[in-house]
This record gives sequence, C-alpha cells and structure tokens, in this order.
Amino acid sequence: MRRLREAVFQLTFRTCPFGGSYAIACGLADVVEFMQNFRFAGDDLHYLSSITGADDKPLFPAAFLDELRTFKFSCDVSAIPEGTAVFPHEPLIRVQGPLMQCQLLETPLLTLINFPTLLATKASRICQAAQGEPVLEFGLRRAQGIDGGVTAARAAFVGGCVATSNVLAGKLFGIPVKGTHAHSWVMTFDDETTAFREYADALPNNCIFLVDTYDTVAGVENAIEVGRELRQRGHEMLGVRLDSGDMAKLSIAARKLLDEGGFPDAAIVASNDLDEYRISALKQAGAAINVWGVGTRLTTAYEQPALGGVYKLAAIADEAGKLQPRIKLSDEEIKTSTPGVQQVRRFRTGGHFLADCIYEETLGADEPPADIHLADGSHVPVPANAEYEDLLQAIFRKGHLACTMPSLEEVQSRARRQLAQLPPATRRLQDSQPYPVGLEVGLQRLKQHLMNEER
Repeated sequence: MRRLREAVFQLTFRTCPFGGSYAIACGLADVVEFMQNFRFAGDDLHYLSSITGADDKPLFPAAFLDELRTFKFSCDVSAIPEGTAVFPHEPLIRVQGPLMQCQLLETPLLTLINFPTLLATKASRICQAAQGEPVLEFGLRRAQGIDGGVTAARAAFVGGCVATSNVLAGKLFGIPVKGTHAHSWVMTFDDETTAFREYADALPNNCIFLVDTYDTVAGVENAIEVGRELRQRGHEMLGVRLDSGDMAKLSIAARKLLDEGGFPDAAIVASNDLDEYRISALKQAGAAINVWGVGTRLTTAYEQPALGGVYKLAAIADEAGKLQPRIKLSDEEIKTSTPGVQQVRRFRTGGHFLADCIYEETLGADEPPADIHLADGSHVPVPANAEYEDLLQAIFRKGHLACTMPSLEEVQSRARRQLAQLPPATRRLQDSQPYPVGLEVGLQRLKQHLMNEER
C-alpha cells in the first residue's frame, strides 16, 4: 500500500535569521521525547472519530482509525546534534520510513525545531555582544504563553545564557535561576531604604537591589547603606540593577559610588529591552555594566518571530522498493528543494570551519570532494589535508533510540565551541559574510537532471 512505501523527508530552513549568517540547531531533545511517545491513545481516536467533513459524515474512515490504534513508530531518524552551527538548505533532521509515518511527523518536527533554533540563535548573538559577560534570560512575562516561555528559556541557555528568571524552566531543565525584586516591592514600603532592608532580611544571600524606582543615584546610595548593614551580618550585597534611563551614564555613576562605598565586586545588572545591538552600543559608550538581563527581545524573538523551517519529501521507494529521488520545483530558486538521501560533511582547517558539503549518501562519498558546488555557480576548493566530519547522526533506528542524548550543559558547550570555530566574518552581528555551503558534484548533477526532467 502507498502509505507503507518507504520515503525520506528532510527538515531544512531557507535563510538565516536576524540578518545573520548562521543558526544554532536546537530542539532535538523534545523531538526525541515526542518520538519515544508517538502513539494514538483511546481519547485521541475518540476525538478523531468525532470530526466530520463537509457532508457532516465522519472525516476519517473506521479502517484508518483502526490502523492508528495499532500504530507503532518504526522510522530511522538522523539529526544534526543540538548546539551545532547550521546553515540554509542543510538537513537538520532526516526521517526515513513508512510514508504515512513520515508525513505525520511534519507538523510536530517543525514545531519542535523552528522556535528553539530561532531562540538559540538569538541568544548566541546576544552573548556575542556581551563579550563573555553573563547574560540572564529575563523574558517570561512577555513570552508567548507558558510553553513558549519554557521553550525559550531552554533554547536561550543552549545559545549561551547562564541563567533564567523562569523558575519552572529551572526545575524542568536544571538551568540556574537568577532574579531580583520588582519595582512593586520598593513601592510597597514608605521609603526605598526600608524596602531594601526588608528584602535583605528576606533573602540575605541574593541581594541585587533594583535602584531606579525613584532616583537612580539615590537608589544606589541606599543600596550601599543596606549593603553595609548586610555585610555586618555576614552576607554580601551582590549588586544593583538598572532598568531605565541613560544606562551608560547611570552605570558609570553607579560604579563610582559602589567602588567608593567599599563594594568593588558588586555587579551592575542592566535590563530594559536589551538585545545584541543595544548591548554593543552600550559597550561602545563605555557603560560599566557587567551582567545583562535580556527579556522581551530575546524570549519573543522580537526582531523575527519565525525561522521558516520546511519539511520536504526527498525520496520515495518505487514498486521494486528502490528509493527514487524527488524534487519540489519553484519559480523562486530558494524554494526548489534538494533531492535524495542527504548527509552534510563539514570541512575545517586551522581550527576554523572551511565549508559544508551536502552529498547524497546512496551516491557515495567515501572520498572527500575536491571542490564544493555553490548555488551561485562558483566552487570552494577543499585542501587535501582538510579535516572533516559528517554532521547527521543516527538518533532512531527502526523506531528505537540509537544514541545517548547529551546533557543540556554539554549542548551549551557544543554551541560555544561551534561559534568559536566559525569564520569571524560569518559570526559578525552586522554585515556578516555567508558561510560556504554547497552540493557535492554528483548531487548537483542529480538535482539539475531532475529540474530539467520535471520542466
């Protein structure tokens, strides 16, 4: 039957987000969890049986629902590991198995990969701008729902954030939790000093005072006063937070007051609609900020709300069971898919990534190609001594988990290493240069042949 024919689908994206030249793959852990629990329960089938078509009769035949009742996931799945730097048109996930199963996975996979990859990339850019200083994810209150906030917190950690204000995400994923009090805390008391003092009594080991409820400079002076009292009790004020005003000017003034007041190690935390561009501007202005709390513009992917990933059929078995490549054509070159069972081979020289080559596994690529065919018709020569690795790794085989999943900390470490190995021009926040990704010559010929044949 057609739905049982073997097929190959691949998940890719077409353009890098935020005007940059790279993305950070994220979301695979949720994909694995979904696939391990991919089945149809009794209440699922009951609901599906209640859906009607335009004639008010059941939309799904009873035989189809019976098939779902005994559904057992049996696909092979390969994927590029979370935390890997990835580029347009590369298969992030490859699914091979019965056609119906592959098709049923389209929406779940896109949902589970698109948003986390977008957020991990944004976090990576913001952490680059911070130049090694801690970035805290502060965006839950502006997130698109509870699930969006939790997903964003995990992805932000993958991208380089060191902590989150989202306590639920901390519980679920083991992400360090950091935060301060709100303006409402200060406003609850008759004066700011009393508010700080009460906060110090409640949480003496977590005192970062929000100092801009009324007058920022006076707020820093009040924080120093309470910080001295806290020190006499054997605790230390961790810092102050700025959330409004001229951040560069106020942070410099705060640093001077803190140093002169005996608190040279107290951090100055900044928040208030920060992103990579504003952080870069504040650094250029000489701001004395050394911890960055980034909320709305990170957690909502404010600048670009969607990655634009796609999931396309790349091959399907013929009557003899042999996989035949498939291609989707379009008047827009960027929307023409690449056929075949694809793998991504990454070359590096001198500690940096050189180029990626997409090749068709059934055509073979035992020897590294001499050059890589780029979309613009040019070629990237590959040095004979270049190191390389194939990025897609086995995740499921015949529906069974075939790998050990890394910890979240290991994923974050991978993302940091990957970023460090990108060519500097590719990882620039502005005016970045595209990273070379192209097709192996055999795959390029196959794609051109199918384009000519279909047209």
